[in-house]
Amino acid sequence: MTQEKHLFEYAVIRIVPCVEKEEFINTGIILYCASKKFLQLAYKLNENKLKAFSTEINLAEIEQRLKAFEQIAKGEKTGGTIAALPIASRFRWLAATKSTVIQTSAVHPGLCVDPYETLMKLFEQIVL
Repeated sequence: MTQEKHLFEYAVIRIVPCVEKEEFINTGIILYCASKKFLQLAYKLNENKLKAFSTEINLAEIEQRLKAFEQIAKGEKTGGTIAALPIASRFRWLAATKSTVIQTSAVHPGLCVDPYETLMKLFEQIVL
């Protein structure tokens, strides 16, 4: 018996310590699966790598911004007006091109059986 596969989209969350240099560290994954009404992200800050790029990086601020991303993904009231948008709009906002210290890659599609399992697999492969 084959399990039903669902279309998903994901983007890689990147920390860009010095935007002018365009160097980045993969720090998380945002995964959206419309048919399963799934939007979640996983991230991990590698402080040693970030400090190797820049000694002036504000880790507390980056952590705060990543938590805001998480609140938006979950649709929590603490995520502000964007967190109140429909799930697809929240994903598009999170994955939109930004020119700040936290950026995302292009959006990539795929097929999965379990979106959470796929999120964790991508997180392990791309971030850890």
